[in-house]
Formats: sequence, structure tokens, C-alpha cells
Amino acid sequence: MEQDGENFRDSIGTINKEGKRAWVFPKKPSGKFYNYRKLVSYFLLAFLVLSPFIKINGNQFLMFNVLERRFNIFGFPFWPQDFHLFVVSMIIGVIFIALFTVAFGRIFCGWICPQTIFMEMVFRRIEFWIDGDRGAQRRLDKQKWNAEKIRKRVTKWIVFFIISFIIANVFLAYLIGSDRLVQYITDGPLTHVSTLVALLVFTAVFYFVFAWFREQVCIIACPYGRMQGVLLDNKSIIVAYDHKRGESKNGRKKFRKGEDREALGHGDCIDCMQCVHVCPTNIDIRNGTQLECINCTACIDECDAIMEKIDLPKGLIRYASEDEITKKEKFTFTPRLKGYSAVLVILIGVFVGMLFLRNDLEANILRLPGQLYEHKEGNIISNVYTFKLINKTTKEIPQVSFKLLSHKGTIELVTHEKFIVPAQDLAEGTLFIEINNAALTGDKDKLKIGVYSGEDLIETTTARFLAPRSYN
Repeated sequence: MEQDGENFRDSIGTINKEGKRAWVFPKKPSGKFYNYRKLVSYFLLAFLVLSPFIKINGNQFLMFNVLERRFNIFGFPFWPQDFHLFVVSMIIGVIFIALFTVAFGRIFCGWICPQTIFMEMVFRRIEFWIDGDRGAQRRLDKQKWNAEKIRKRVTKWIVFFIISFIIANVFLAYLIGSDRLVQYITDGPLTHVSTLVALLVFTAVFYFVFAWFREQVCIIACPYGRMQGVLLDNKSIIVAYDHKRGESKNGRKKFRKGEDREALGHGDCIDCMQCVHVCPTNIDIRNGTQLECINCTACIDECDAIMEKIDLPKGLIRYASEDEITKKEKFTFTPRLKGYSAVLVILIGVFVGMLFLRNDLEANILRLPGQLYEHKEGNIISNVYTFKLINKTTKEIPQVSFKLLSHKGTIELVTHEKFIVPAQDLAEGTLFIEINNAALTGDKDKLKIGVYSGEDLIETTTARFLAPRSYN
């Protein structure tokens, strides 16, 4: 199972002996798992591209407007005041990924991660179409810059740039909203120069990632590969090489027709290197679990095809745990998985409860900074406040007014008594609260204030009311 001891762990698969970048030219994959991955990838690509343009109750299906701190998740709008909900949802996502990593290894990277989907199912397939398979790409790379190489390289770079530009537009739709993006496009690029510059920066980043940095994102930049080293154990289901079967007593050996490999003590691995040639991160899966492995299953399909050709059983490389290979133990729901599942269920329950308790209108009433109370005729104490109402719905809230619920007194708005809070917007202003000093119990009474739409109470909030200490 070992190859030169553990030397393969001394460096990553995309760095050569001189410490320079070793460009990866993987073989074009094919097989059962690859076909499944294509179906999953096409579905996720459609989901990724269409999500900013799908509306639910007038809300964008997914939006992450960091600049204005407004987020839409599955059609539910979240404002800065809902940041705690956003944090809980992110924690749920992390626990969910951790749970699946403990159970099934780096399956997220191989099947769901946008980096893998775009790289392997979009850019890599275009590369196969323009440059050819592994052998043709290697020859083209070593070839001098003649007409053929220039034509293929320029064509590929242009196509890569166009796709990167499209991805950047979709990414921008998530950030600023699809309606605004469409409006900017309609107005023309020169009308919104700053947005155009940002778009070109995003395009350059995506082009750099998919045209040059490529698999280095998964190996160097992404922290998930490091996480799996902590989360995986011998019971985790991963893409694994069956070293018991592949090596047997005397190790692997090249295939020779008519040879009795079992009698000679050699395993089923014929050392064809196809599992290495098809790997997008250029590792040898036979060395065991490695940081660079993204569980893309390309080596499974390739090995199964070889086994079928030489009339040996499939599954030399397969989804399996180390305990299944060495001890023939099947997958079980371990206490560790139960613990992660329990935490996940609790967090989901808390999140759902918080969603039900979340109000459509957020009300904040605060005393005007630097202002004390005012003593009026008739033993009336007056405080001045600023209010801010945030409407989280897609419908305007009409005839909004305030009423004191905890004390007898009056609330007077500076502008008018009733107003409208626009849909997915805020209304703010100034108001005075006047209470007879005899109705107060201290110098800092806590008021309960109701926010009404017509005659309907839609929200309650609190505020502190200052009064002279000597009158209490």
C-alpha cells in the first residue's frame, strides 16, 4: 500500500520535485458515477443560475446583499435585525456538512461544491472539447507556439472569459438583486461605471480561478480538506482503494493474459495508473486517504472499466470505510454521528421556533440622545423619541400609529398621526410622549408601546421614560 514509505505526503500532487507547479492534465472521465454527477451538476447549475431570478411573494429566492445587509433565503427576507437568525442558519449549515463528512467523507466537494461543478462540468469539459483528451493536451502543452496551438489557446481563453463574465453577472445578481442588475443592464454599462468595474473584477477573479488556479483552490485555499482530517475516522465512508484485495501478499503487478495472479500471490491491481491519470488533483488513491482527494469518483469509474476489461470483479476502488476493507464491518450509525445528528435537530428546532416568533414589523423607539425631560403645565412630563419601523414584508403597512399600553398618556408624532410603512422599507421620525407625573413610579419608568395598523395591534416595543427624581 505504501509507495516510497510516506514520501507522497511530503508534498501535494500538483507540485513537482523542483517545487514548481505541475500542471494537471486529467483523462476525460466516464462511467456510472460520472453520469450521476453530471445529472446532479446540471440540476445545481440550473439552481444556481435561476435562484436570483425566481421570486416568492415578491422576494428574490436567494439574495445576499452584504452592502445593504439584506438577505433572502428561500424567499424569506432577513434584515440586519435578523442577523441572529442568519448566524444560526450558518451554524446549521456547518454542522450539516460536518455530519456528512463524518459519515461520507468529502462527498460535498465531489458532488455539490460550486468550485468542483464549474471546474469539472463546465470549464474542464470545454477544455476536452477544444484541446482533446489527456494525451492531446499534454502534446499541445509541449508543442511550440504554431498556428494550431495559438488557435486553440485563444479560442479556449475567449470562451473561458465569456463564461466567467456570465458567472460574474449571476454572482452580482445575488449581491445587489436581480431587478437592479437587469435595470443596470437596461440603462447601459456606462451609466453605472462603478458596477461595471466591480463586474470586471469578479470576471477576472473567476477567470483566474478556473483558467489558472483550478484544482489549487481545493488543495491550498479551501479549509475543508483540512477539516476532513479531523472529522474522518475508520468508520467514515469514503472513496477508498481496497488494499487487501489489490495488494494481496506480494503486491500489485502488471496484467499478463492467462496468468494465475492468485497463485502467484499478487492482488487484483494491475498497476495501470489509470486511476491516477483520471484524477483531477493528480493523486494516487492507492496511497490511502489524502487531503487532495475530493471524492469525485472518477477513479472508481476508471478502475471498474479496467476490471471489466480483464474479467475481474469491480469495486477495487469504491465507496467504503477503512473498517469495511480491513475488518469487513458494514457502516453503522455511530455514537459520534448520533451526537452530530442530535445537535443538528436541536439547532433546526431552535431556528424554526425563531422563524415563527419573528415579526413582520421591527419597531425601535429610542430617546433622542442628549435630551432630558420637559416639565409642562398640569404636572405633565414630556420626553422626545426617535422611532424606526422596518417592514419585512412585500406589502405596505397602512395607517400606522402608536399607543401607550402600560401608562396613561399621549403620543404625538412630529409630522402626522398616521402614516404608511412602505413594503420592504423603513419609516422613521420623531415623536413626543407625555405622561402625568402622578402616573409614574420612578425616574426611569419602562413604557410598553403598541404599534397599530388601523385598529390592529401588529407589534409592541419598549422605551425608557425620564422624569424628575424629586417628584417620585
